[in-house]
Amino acid sequence: MKKKILTFLVLVAGLFMSAARADVLVLVHGYLGSAQSWDTSGVTAVLENHGWQRAGVFVSGPGGNQLIPAPGNTGERIFYTVDLPSEAPVLVQSFQLRQILQSINTLHANEPISIVGHSAGGVVARVALVRGDIDNIKSLITIASPHLGTGRAEQALDVTDVPFPLSMVTDFFGGTTYDTAMRSRSLFVDLVRQRPGTLLFWLNSLPHPDIEYFSVVRGQPALMTGDYIVPGYSQDMNNVPALQGRSTLIKVNNTDHGLNVLDGSVIVSVLADTI
Repeated sequence: MKKKILTFLVLVAGLFMSAARADVLVLVHGYLGSAQSWDTSGVTAVLENHGWQRAGVFVSGPGGNQLIPAPGNTGERIFYTVDLPSEAPVLVQSFQLRQILQSINTLHANEPISIVGHSAGGVVARVALVRGDIDNIKSLITIASPHLGTGRAEQALDVTDVPFPLSMVTDFFGGTTYDTAMRSRSLFVDLVRQRPGTLLFWLNSLPHPDIEYFSVVRGQPALMTGDYIVPGYSQDMNNVPALQGRSTLIKVNNTDHGLNVLDGSVIVSVLADTI
């Protein structure tokens, strides 16, 4: 009798193990980044070394979002990268991200989803979340994101605000960097320092989902002044009026703004505590 009961319990356990939910991670790049940014920085290598398996990349385009699946994405911990139009306004990017997150919900029904957003990607992720209709979000981790804006966006707007006919000269001689900045003006408008009438002022006053928030803030030891793009106070979601005291602050001794291997270690550490 005992042997039969033991066999039954083992069978039941096997059924539950085979139906175990996967933890899903979504990586959202920042301005001038792409899905490959997480690879070239070494972040995805760190994730894979800690048991996270690549599931695929969502590429946005005129015809909608296309999933390019990775082989063997059946692990208990999987991650997706996304390819958003990083020069587009925040609302455009967030609309596409919401569609991607809804697709992931369909693929992984009732499975917990964590989002990591680098730089402007963190703001894009917040807009996607506050607009609702996305289930099963467990946490949001932002890395060097301008939640309260950045003066660099205002500087970029000033540099590209050239009146006619001088604009004809700059358009002709400006070069690739200038052309990129011109295409990005609508995004820069979204990322100026928050004040009444700005997108960030609107976003930061809206109710946010009841999930876990983590702010990775860069800067020099103890000072946390930020990096050369985003000041430290703007990277901390605790300074967002709607999120005061709700975000775990993670200080990183790094004054660079781009992604790097250390970010992978931070992500792994945070996820290990939340899973």
